[in-house]
Amino acid sequence: MKALLLLTFLLLSLDAKEYYAKVEPYEILTISSNVQAQVLITKEHEEGKVLSKKAYIVLDDTLDKIEQKQLKEKIVSFNKTLTFNKEMLKNYEAILEKKKVNYDRVKSLKIKSDVEKDKEFYDLVTSQNQYLSTLKEIENLNIQINDLKLRSAQLSKSIQDKHLSAPGYILYKLMVKPGQVVSMGTPLAEIADIRKAKLTLYLSSNEMGNAKNAKIKIDGKMSSYKIDQLWNIADSQHLSSFKAQIIIDAPKQFSSLVKVELVYE
Repeated sequence: MKALLLLTFLLLSLDAKEYYAKVEPYEILTISSNVQAQVLITKEHEEGKVLSKKAYIVLDDTLDKIEQKQLKEKIVSFNKTLTFNKEMLKNYEAILEKKKVNYDRVKSLKIKSDVEKDKEFYDLVTSQNQYLSTLKEIENLNIQINDLKLRSAQLSKSIQDKHLSAPGYILYKLMVKPGQVVSMGTPLAEIADIRKAKLTLYLSSNEMGNAKNAKIKIDGKMSSYKIDQLWNIADSQHLSSFKAQIIIDAPKQFSSLVKVELVYE
């Protein structure tokens, strides 16, 4: 009788819910093209392998590199012109100061005729216009250089986007072949983050309230894992069930089925 009462007590104090879940990669990403270009290289032999820093897909970037080289040459040339114009501006500024002094000196002299005074004034205005024209040219050059730098940065991004790499990820699936022309938004590959893994469970509404406090057993062994995320909206496929996710350490082999127990104390 005492043994029966003890067993009843244990059953009441310790409740466990069992599920089966597939060990999935933490994340599977579909990589789409950010540019329009022809596919040059796809490394089919890398499928199913962990990727290095080297590109697993290469798109044609020939025109980008040519344009970028020309832009760099233009920027160097424009910077030289900008330096010359800044030196000219200093000279015009010095000339302008002297002509201001000359005009201020002669404009009140009675021995100078109006024609002579006007000549000094026009000479001063001409120098002012030369100064302002050079200043305007400097501003235009700065704008052009900034525009060229922006275009160069865009080309660098375009070139980078044409050499796809994902170190540490598994190349799950290639979706294009060499010679194919892709446009922006075309799916190129699927890659999987296997540095961690996830287990997905579907809980009833009654289990939602205390689920995050449950201890986790995996294949009969108690673990230190907890439910990491709960969806408070019922799943569209598993009707009246709520999705729960557990993040676990990466196993040696993915896609195996494991028994998951949520233990409530």
